[in-house]
Amino acid sequence: MGFVSPSLPDVDVDQWRALPRAERTKILQQHWALNGFGTPYAVYLLYLLKIGLYILGGLLFAAATPGIGGLGDVADWWTEPVVFQKVILWTLLFEVLGFGCGFGPLTLRFLPPIGTFLYWLRPGTIRLPPWPERVPLTRGSTRTVADVVLYVAVIATALWALLAPADRAVTGLASQGLASEGLTVIEPARLIPLLVVLPIIGLRDKTIFLAARSEHYWVTSLVFLFPFIDMVVAAKLIMVAIWWGAATSKLNRHFPYVVSTMIANAPLIPKFLKKHLWRDPVDDITPGWLARTLAHGGTVVEFGIPLVLLLSRGGAVTTVALVIIVLFHLQILSAIPMGVPLEWNVLMMFSAVFLFGHHAEYGFTDVTQPVLVYGLVALIVGSVVWGNLRPDQWSFLPSMRYYAGTWATSVWLFADGAEAKYAEHVTKAAQLPQRQLARLYPPDTVDLMMGKLAAWRGLHTHGRAMLGLYPHATDDPEARFAVDGEMVAGSAIGWNFGDGHLHHERLLEAVQERCAFEPGELRVIMMESPPMGHPVQQYRIVDAATGLVEEGEVDVADMVAHQPWEGDLPFRVRGLAGTP
Repeated sequence: MGFVSPSLPDVDVDQWRALPRAERTKILQQHWALNGFGTPYAVYLLYLLKIGLYILGGLLFAAATPGIGGLGDVADWWTEPVVFQKVILWTLLFEVLGFGCGFGPLTLRFLPPIGTFLYWLRPGTIRLPPWPERVPLTRGSTRTVADVVLYVAVIATALWALLAPADRAVTGLASQGLASEGLTVIEPARLIPLLVVLPIIGLRDKTIFLAARSEHYWVTSLVFLFPFIDMVVAAKLIMVAIWWGAATSKLNRHFPYVVSTMIANAPLIPKFLKKHLWRDPVDDITPGWLARTLAHGGTVVEFGIPLVLLLSRGGAVTTVALVIIVLFHLQILSAIPMGVPLEWNVLMMFSAVFLFGHHAEYGFTDVTQPVLVYGLVALIVGSVVWGNLRPDQWSFLPSMRYYAGTWATSVWLFADGAEAKYAEHVTKAAQLPQRQLARLYPPDTVDLMMGKLAAWRGLHTHGRAMLGLYPHATDDPEARFAVDGEMVAGSAIGWNFGDGHLHHERLLEAVQERCAFEPGELRVIMMESPPMGHPVQQYRIVDAATGLVEEGEVDVADMVAHQPWEGDLPFRVRGLAGTP
């Protein structure tokens, strides 16, 4: 691995290209087992710089609060309530501008390394309304000037809240024997415009609402309208819901595959440890004892430590629990996972220390408006439950299924010349990754790096099924240019972060409106996220021009019983429209 050159397997690329797709992928998966994506050092430096700028931005916005003090006095004011409020608001803005999740080369976004505002400030780009048949004034897939104005309003209202003074005094603590002298928060009126405009734009384009990580930051901003103690307790419960929701989603057979694949890509883990992530890093690339231990141990931590934090009221027990949860998020952060939720982990560490450490004294019995607090918590729990029962109808983000490995996915299979149509006719700021890479690297490197993406997908359980479905989708699978749906979403709508519904039928319909593909020119294999505990995963194969080609299902037990390059799974076909 070099400063700007990726680490790739030492192969004769011409011979490698001549191999069948499964054999090509196998070579790259064996390389991934000990080398990960092979990310250049410069990329890690970029992400470290970005984390630093995120932290600096949060400090600057907090320090801009009149009367709080300068950066040199941060040790005196970091525990002020307004600091927590502004860190949440800053993180929302950071994400909705595209500098957080889904940024840069580890999402195969190179030139430019960002999408988001390059799309959402540009009329004519694709937007994805969540319920156009039900919500008036949301039909269509083309961004208008009105949509751009709404996005500008999100940015402006977030900045207006961030620049607000802390001029609302905290009251009501004296009655509970607690000191409130000098505690101030943002006037709720400064928050309402952002809280209103973000869901409105979400009805026009769900991508923007999801990109703001609204299931965390928008919901937490809502509790800033509550009385102070209720705000703190509600914010604690939101964090516990995130931890427990994520932990619950990991109670499956998929999660160890996520851990082995993610940790193999971690830059600080030496190869002699990485080999224990697998049963055999050459011949049996399924999770080994280390990956399974980390997976199950992490799930125990994510269930147990938040419970301790929630029930303890300070002291040594709280301190130990805080150290463990900070190390838990620091481990995720140090892995620099694909999708790069880096700033989110920084925020989780800060929030844990602020809420459960500095404000450990506030608990269930201190709530003054239980209907507000527990009503909101009930809605969050309902969102998580619904997302686990009907993942086909709900994003994996408000379902808190972040690392579960049960994500909805897709792969787009372009016939010869079809990708060129996409490149020409879809209004966008970035082409598909192979065209971006061609501006940086020679063709051999481009092909191997694109192959590494397919290798990454195949290392997860659903990747085995997707490989096996190529012959179901088309008579010429080896001749097709295959692109992971995540990369199509990143190019077409400006943001991607693991939500397969962003590159399923609705995006395909929008692309078809613009490209008018002939029957058979573009086929998309779509896998749906399974309900929690369900031993079967559903799939669909859709033609851009003619619609559904095939649908069926595959057992999770069969997926985990195969190597990542083995796609010969026993699929059960439920519906078949024929394949030209």
